[in-house]
Amino acid sequence: MSGESRVLLADIGGTNARFALADPASNTPLLADSVQAFAVADFPSLAEAARHYLHETGEQETGIRHGVFAVAGRVDGDEARITNHPWVISRPRTQAQLGFERVTLINDFAAQAMAIPLLQPGDIAQIGGVPWIREESPRHRTYAILGPGTGLGVGALVIRDGRQYPLETEGGHVSFPPGTPEELAILDRLSAQFGRVSNERLICGPGLVNIHRALSELAGEDPGPLQPADITARAQAGDPRCMRAVDVFCAVFGAISGDLVLTLGAWDGVFLTGGLVPKMLDALQHSGFRQRFEHKGRFSPTMARVPSLAVLHPHAGLLGTAAIARQEALEAQPA
Repeated sequence: MSGESRVLLADIGGTNARFALADPASNTPLLADSVQAFAVADFPSLAEAARHYLHETGEQETGIRHGVFAVAGRVDGDEARITNHPWVISRPRTQAQLGFERVTLINDFAAQAMAIPLLQPGDIAQIGGVPWIREESPRHRTYAILGPGTGLGVGALVIRDGRQYPLETEGGHVSFPPGTPEELAILDRLSAQFGRVSNERLICGPGLVNIHRALSELAGEDPGPLQPADITARAQAGDPRCMRAVDVFCAVFGAISGDLVLTLGAWDGVFLTGGLVPKMLDALQHSGFRQRFEHKGRFSPTMARVPSLAVLHPHAGLLGTAAIARQEALEAQPA
């Protein structure tokens, strides 16, 4: 396969920049053995990180001229700002710096959404009692997708007449809706710190720390500085407050996942992705996630039939950018 037939892929988060190559002519377009990850803090720009990847892999001189780049932030025309990192990405400037003929810039959860049709049974884990019936070529479906990592990404995939339309959103910044007295008390503590409290203030890595700190302060204690991994590790070791923080996290995650299904009419399923989901899979499967997901008043019977699925594919964002590269290649073919 020549360099001219390959496409450079990127999935840029608030912490890591992941790169890979795609063969858009293949039904499995992501070249899995090409994946590499770098810390975004090590580079001043997306173009510099991309050049480093191409140099490291020996691809700099192979003739790659197209890129599909997913970024963790809102894409506004030809520009994107990483929500949890200072990079500002200009599509035309990046294209010129790399010497590419075309660069596609998309929100990272639009890419996550485009990965859904390419997921295989081993790439997902069921949460709750409703299975997902995978279809090779679905004609009419609506899926929701959200996931906690450095922040909280939210998107959707609408399939109509077999054509796929990813929805780019900033739904992680919707206001947090407490559902219990304890969550009201947590909201009160977080409001004192942040003013307005979005779902992202609770459902992401730093959000787990926020929940734990709020619970500690309500108990009159100072937990000191902690990382998300500290809380999950202590929860597994039996620390009661860390266990409660994880329980609250999972319950709130379930509640807002169900709200997203209602908002989008995503009756065909919600996919949970992001860096924390595989690490917290056991907790999600044995928590109040599904109970709060289904607990939607008059729509509870409907919600009880909606699948909720954890995405375990290690590079779902890159898989989605590969799907976009394939779609663009198909659209470029002569009629």
